[in-house]
Amino acid sequence: MTGLDTLSDELHRLVKIALDTGEASTIDEATRIFAGYQIQIALGPEVAANPVMQAAALTAVNCGVRSFLGGVTVLGAAGPLRVKLPFFFDMPSAVAGLGGHLTEQLAPDVPTLVIGDVESGQLEPLALRATFNHWCGGVVPAANGTRLAEAGTFTPAGVLAGALGVAEIFQRLRGGLPIACRRHIGLDLWQPERDWRRGGEAAPLDRLPSRAWLVGMGNLGQAYLWTLGLLPYANATPEFVLQDTDTLSPSNLSTSMLTSAPALGQRKTRAMAAWAEARGFKTALIERPFAADFKVDPREPPVALIGVDNALARQAVEAVGFERIIEAGLGRGPQDFLGIDLHTFPASKPAREVWQEIATAEGDIAQPAYAALLDQSKERCGIVRLAGRSIGAPFVGAVAASLVVAELIRLCLGGCRYEYLSLHLRELAGRTAVQGKAWEPHNPGSIKLAA
Repeated sequence: MTGLDTLSDELHRLVKIALDTGEASTIDEATRIFAGYQIQIALGPEVAANPVMQAAALTAVNCGVRSFLGGVTVLGAAGPLRVKLPFFFDMPSAVAGLGGHLTEQLAPDVPTLVIGDVESGQLEPLALRATFNHWCGGVVPAANGTRLAEAGTFTPAGVLAGALGVAEIFQRLRGGLPIACRRHIGLDLWQPERDWRRGGEAAPLDRLPSRAWLVGMGNLGQAYLWTLGLLPYANATPEFVLQDTDTLSPSNLSTSMLTSAPALGQRKTRAMAAWAEARGFKTALIERPFAADFKVDPREPPVALIGVDNALARQAVEAVGFERIIEAGLGRGPQDFLGIDLHTFPASKPAREVWQEIATAEGDIAQPAYAALLDQSKERCGIVRLAGRSIGAPFVGAVAASLVVAELIRLCLGGCRYEYLSLHLRELAGRTAVQGKAWEPHNPGSIKLAA
């Protein structure tokens, strides 16, 4: 492995924005810019008893620590965990274990995300509130007092709200979007085309998926597993097949919600299986490439959650024997990394046609930082690979995971399915949601929840 290969594996995937835009002329300069970004999270007393609020708070801490190099401070973390999170037993230990810093006082000038009842006099002017109601989640300016009913136990709505809070504050700090942290932004996970603020009707959450196949254990796959782990399985034991061929590298710390420093160098499947089994799930591991010659056994999970950025693998998703497929993809460049596309198959257009155009991403090596590295190393191929690496953000993966897991749960509940969803966190109002024709009756495998 060359020095450039090592650099590519270690580069923080959000810091890379400053390189790709030409804002920074060196990696050190880009890192200094991002070291100035920080966030604080204020929790009200009711968070200690509310699983959806805890899902929002823990998602925000997890994503924030990986996104804001200046750190995440948390006020009001208290009480036992109402969600199951491996290795932690209460909110303070979970916040600290995820990398957040506990505090007893808010700073007056640090961007703030509020969850629950917090004295408005303590908050900075552009503070955001994460709010939810059943399958709906989002963020609103804390100063205007708007708040949904905050009822229900659908934790993916909390994941969504927490991730959107981090996304809004990130866009505020980066500049270029004056409306960030000044608007209402969210989604209805039962029907994404509806106005999320109305908290539309949805089926009761009385069963959860009992098994699924997760292909790709990077940014998306780990966000899927995080979101599944926060669901109220209680004592039920779902089974998940985890498939990947890669090992965890330092760059995964910046993008992937379940990657920790002690796990670096381990195969992704094995590190994720350790987390999932600590959560109480059963796992099986596949450590070979996903391709059309791969065949699913009838006894294995018939539903796949796909989280890969390889077009050839995406083309093959319908060829291996899955009965239902839910697939998400993320944007790559400085403007597009906030984009999310979701597909389900079988669909009106087969996967091999959806992904028939295979393009290799190329970065702009004329930008100052890459030009300087090229001048130093003379390794053009290595610089092209480095520049072509995608920008990645854990909060984008978490939003995508809330959509994918909601799609899986709607499949278990007999709700409508979406053949295609396309959205961008810069402007969620411009999203596209296309309902697909009803699938043939199918039992994906589900667990009945106790009343």
